[in-house]
Amino acid sequence: MTAEPLLAGALACLRQGGFEGPYASAIVTGTGLGGLASCLEERIGIAYADIPGFPRSGVSGHTGSLFRGRLAGRPVLVFEGRIHAYEAGDAAAMRLPLTIAHQLGAETLLLTNSSGSLRPEAGPGSLVALSDHINLSGLNPLIGEPSDARFVPMTDSYDPGLRALLHEAAAATGISLHDGIYAWFSGPSFETPAEVRMAGRLGADLVGMSTVPETILARFLGLRVAALSVVTNHAAGIAGGDPHHAETKAVAARAADDLARLVTAFLSRLPLPSSTPGS
Repeated sequence: MTAEPLLAGALACLRQGGFEGPYASAIVTGTGLGGLASCLEERIGIAYADIPGFPRSGVSGHTGSLFRGRLAGRPVLVFEGRIHAYEAGDAAAMRLPLTIAHQLGAETLLLTNSSGSLRPEAGPGSLVALSDHINLSGLNPLIGEPSDARFVPMTDSYDPGLRALLHEAAAATGISLHDGIYAWFSGPSFETPAEVRMAGRLGADLVGMSTVPETILARFLGLRVAALSVVTNHAAGIAGGDPHHAETKAVAARAADDLARLVTAFLSRLPLPSSTPGS
């Protein structure tokens, strides 16, 4: 559960710092993809370390700052870096940040990540819109939640309407966008070739170490979710794939411009926010 005193303290800090919403979308950036925040107009930023009770990421490639600003004329929150289950030992590590986004008035959540591809035609540098996921971690961020709200329906977790807007944005910008199913492994070690073969037989197109717990939490909170994956390598045993973190960061950085153009075009298709921030 999100501790109420922690939530109240973090919200008070952010509201005093000019982070009150509402927002068309909150965005979480993956490894090597944090440069999206540099595109914001009217930008305000704060380090995670300066937000009371906020968890901190220790993964290289995740800066660890929260920004607000405007992109494509839409007010957005950008979480530059996420906290992974493998860092915190807790699948609910992103519960406080996502609850804050909801309370500040975000209407949708756009998740981005870096992944390994099981599809030779979707090689390094490819962008993939997630259509579904497979949780292979054995973890769930709602374990311990006492209310019946924990029984979250997961059909169409990656909102079909938002995914259609991603494809519209891709067509308008001339960016190739695949669809795919993402398999979540807990990490931090990369998957073995045998694990990758298993994931493929179960229907996965991508493997990675994030995103799924955030999607579950977002659906619990009532947020609409879209997710974009930047393929940074072939998964172990696929087309000679032998992934390592330096490769993940390098390829993600090279794909960041396409991602920023796609996200900007996507946001331009979202309605201006109309909700009142939570209290």
